[in-house]
Amino acid sequence: MDFSSLLWVVIALMALQPLIMGRTLAYRRLQAIKAIETKRGTRVITMIHRQERASLFGFPTSRHIDLEDAQTVITAIKETPPDKPIDMVLHTPGGLVLAAMQIARAVEAHPAKVTVFVPVYAMSGGTLITLAADEIVLGEFSVLGPIDPQIAGLPAASIVKARDMKPIEHVFDLTLVLADVSEKALAQVKRGAVELLTPQMEQGKAEALAAKLAGGQWTHDYALTASEARDLGLPVSVGMPVEFLELLKHYPQPVQRSGVDYLPIEMPRTR
Repeated sequence: MDFSSLLWVVIALMALQPLIMGRTLAYRRLQAIKAIETKRGTRVITMIHRQERASLFGFPTSRHIDLEDAQTVITAIKETPPDKPIDMVLHTPGGLVLAAMQIARAVEAHPAKVTVFVPVYAMSGGTLITLAADEIVLGEFSVLGPIDPQIAGLPAASIVKARDMKPIEHVFDLTLVLADVSEKALAQVKRGAVELLTPQMEQGKAEALAAKLAGGQWTHDYALTASEARDLGLPVSVGMPVEFLELLKHYPQPVQRSGVDYLPIEMPRTR
C-alpha cells in the first residue's frame, strides 16, 4: 500500500470514528435503560440534552427542549401501557415553552405513576415538565429552576417592570411592544403551571406557586435546591439511585476537555 492510499484510509477512519462511537454509545444507553426497567419494573424515558458529536465530522450541536422532543416523548408515553409506571430522566437547560407544555400534559395524562429523576439539573422548561409528575427525585445537589418566560433573551417580568417605571410618553415603542408580549407570556406560563399543579394541590396554593416560579422573583438561572422545592410544595424526594447516575455517563460531553481529574477508587475484592 503506497502513502497516498494509506492517507485516504486514515482520513476515512477519522471521518467514520464519530459515527462508530455514536453507535457504541447508543448501544450502551439501551443496555443501561433495559437494566433499569428490569430492576424497577417501569418504562424508562430519557430526555438528556448535552452537546454531542452529532455530525459525520464530529461538530458539536447544542440541544434544548424542542418540538421534535415533544413528538418523541409523547409517542413513548402513549405507547406505554396505562398500568405501567414511567421513570423519566431529565437533564436539560430548558427550551420551548410550547414543547415543554406538550410533554408535561402527556406526563400528567398517563394513568400510572410517573416519577421524574433529575440527576443534575432540569431548568426552565425542564422544571415545567416536573410539575406534572407524581414524584420528583433529586440528587443531593440536583437543582430545578424558575419557569419565567424570556422575550428576545430578556426576562418578561423585567420588561414589564421597565415599562412601568416611566411615564408612558417616555417609553420607547419597542419596549411597549415587548411589554405587551411579556404580559401575555407571563399569564400563559402561570396558567399552564396552575393547570399542571391543581391535580396535586388546591387552586389557591397552585396559583401562588405558579406566581413565584413564573413571576420573576429570581433570575432565570437561579438554582432551586431540593429543600427549597419541597418548601414550595412540590412532591420532591432526595436520593438518586446509582443506576441513574451511571446512565448519565453514557451521554458524554465531548465539546471540550474537562479541567477536572480524579483517580477511580478501587474497591476491595471480596474473597
